[in-house]
Amino acid sequence: MRNIAVFCGSQNGNDEMFGIHASQIGSLIAQNNFGIVYGGSKKGLMGAVANAALEQNGAVIGIMPERLAEYDHSHNGITELLLVPDMHTRKKQMYNLCEAVIILPGGFGTMDELFEVLTWNQLAIHSKKVYILNTLGYYNDLYTSMQKMQKHGFLHSNLNENIEIHTNPVDLVAAILKN
Repeated sequence: MRNIAVFCGSQNGNDEMFGIHASQIGSLIAQNNFGIVYGGSKKGLMGAVANAALEQNGAVIGIMPERLAEYDHSHNGITELLLVPDMHTRKKQMYNLCEAVIILPGGFGTMDELFEVLTWNQLAIHSKKVYILNTLGYYNDLYTSMQKMQKHGFLHSNLNENIEIHTNPVDLVAAILKN
């Protein structure tokens, strides 16, 4: 299995750099012979990641809850689209199909996915490394909050054992290749 899960927004955000970095991540993953597992949308940063990987002849697997597919969010040009009954099943399948996780900017769904994978790491359900792309400092405050959790004794392991934060796509993908 040589897939990387990418969790990110189904919107573009309000700065073009979010989309630029999403496209760069998609291209770099494909160029390094990894497949992408993602949420299956054609919209926002999700669509940018998928389209960039496809332009490099990369494999892209989308996993989408049936309810979201009803809203015509599905990316019909990807390698494979799997429809699942709910968000929990989506996350579980994405985790099962990948060997590492990349978190790009996003909203509540992305935060849910980030914290679930970190919780599963903490509970030893799996041990997949989480790489956060901190475009424009998007995750600075959240990371500060996570450090506070650790400082006050609410984390079972060292935060930096499970998370790496990078500010550009090239360094992030290079870190994955090293591990």
